[in-house]
Amino acid sequence: MGTPLGAIYSTNITPDSQTGIGSYTLADFARAVRQGIAKDGRHLYPAMPYPSYSKLSTADVAALYRFFMKQVPPVRQANLPSGIPKLLSFRWPLAIWNYLYAPSASYVAKPGHDARWNRGAYLVQGPGHCGACHTPRGIGMEEKSLDDSSPSYLGGAELDAWYAPSLRGEVRTGLGTWSKEDIVEFLRQGHNRIGTAFGSMAEAVNNSTSYLSDSDADGIATYLKSLPATSVQQAVAYNNATTAALRKSPTAQPGGGVYAGACASCHGFDAKGFTPYMPALVGNPVVLDHDPSSLINLTLNGSVPLLARGTPDAYRMPQFRQQLSDEDIAGVLTFIRNAWGNGAAVVTATQVAKLRKTTDPSSDRVIILKMR
Repeated sequence: MGTPLGAIYSTNITPDSQTGIGSYTLADFARAVRQGIAKDGRHLYPAMPYPSYSKLSTADVAALYRFFMKQVPPVRQANLPSGIPKLLSFRWPLAIWNYLYAPSASYVAKPGHDARWNRGAYLVQGPGHCGACHTPRGIGMEEKSLDDSSPSYLGGAELDAWYAPSLRGEVRTGLGTWSKEDIVEFLRQGHNRIGTAFGSMAEAVNNSTSYLSDSDADGIATYLKSLPATSVQQAVAYNNATTAALRKSPTAQPGGGVYAGACASCHGFDAKGFTPYMPALVGNPVVLDHDPSSLINLTLNGSVPLLARGTPDAYRMPQFRQQLSDEDIAGVLTFIRNAWGNGAAVVTATQVAKLRKTTDPSSDRVIILKMR
């Protein structure tokens, strides 16, 4: 996982007694998961989302422990050292970080909300740790909020060359136009009538959310739909003039020729896509967001395949790193963000060049893209 200080590598958590967690007792395991402290007393980096896992119930921690110890085969594989420079890799300051930013109590059901809402809140705030990606960070790299007591919670954040959008009620850049059914479909299938999972969110669908029970997916949707918007936004009013102009003379508009040649076959000259598999670009929160990182990253590098419950999806976003220049990508994304009534800020070639370098697969410093 890429951090401002250097790469951090996830560790072996198979029950191998030498290189994994085979010697951990339940108490050791609970301390590591909830407090970020390993069996030997080392403080774990908060790339391990123990600030969220602190909310896990005692029963769920015990169930996880049984799973790891009884159902995961042990693998003898040594852990990799982090890429953080030695002078910055001391662990003792994390005790201070934990005191300031990490809670220590399990989730407590909120009165005034029903069991479904509370189940969704528990899953989002705790085991789902959605805020680890979707909540902005403070000066200490801490999540600005770990629950819905603050309007910054799940308000959207940049992470590892992606922008995790707001999961609140904004009508342009959040879930304001999504129904509960849309959210459930997205969690279970990785796409819906509005959007498609990409990048590291596709990994979350492939490995986690597609296996949610119906009741848990519904609980998450119920909770997320209860989060109010933090800003008043005007919904996109579709304008078909762009479609007519594209069909008549695509090269007459900056970025229009690239769109007609590289994008329209999947997303349509009308930008309405072919949902639920190839998303619409008009009114899409990812297209409209103030931070275009995800759009740039997608265009440069494409997306990983969706494998909801092991079943591969028929379509995926291809990469255009080799085919399009920085100027081409900036032009077509600016075109998309301002056509059909979208109305979002321009994308610059400088922004594209920065992400091209950051995500270059041939670079020794390539960021490992990961969003849980």
